[in-house]
Amino acid sequence: MENRNDEVVCLFQDKVSELLLKHRSVLDSLSKFTESATRINRAVSKAVTGCGCISINAKKQQFPAEASLEDCRKYMDSHLEGFLCESCRERIEEEIGNQLFYLSALCHLLDFKLEDIMRKEYGKLKALGFFHLS
Repeated sequence: MENRNDEVVCLFQDKVSELLLKHRSVLDSLSKFTESATRINRAVSKAVTGCGCISINAKKQQFPAEASLEDCRKYMDSHLEGFLCESCRERIEEEIGNQLFYLSALCHLLDFKLEDIMRKEYGKLKALGFFHLS
């Protein structure tokens, strides 16, 4: 399964590089990447404030002092309540897809392979586990 995922990432990046015309400049791709992140934030915000399918109930994360790092996960909250409706889900998914496009474009322009970066980061997560927390 892992090889198939790598193949999809590689095919995706190849297709993005093939389609890069308008945003061939690294400056264009950087600004579009930032803009796409903003659009994701806006789509999630609209799901809360416009649609109301989800809500955010944020408060300080609390867990017992004696809890292990593994047990802390049981006490941590996403602060999200409800479920995305189909319309909001589609919009957010579209915006995340755009973000992936511009991330892939940046990788291409800077001569990185997204699959190599993902594999390297996965290796770090696997090796460091909870110590990878930032």
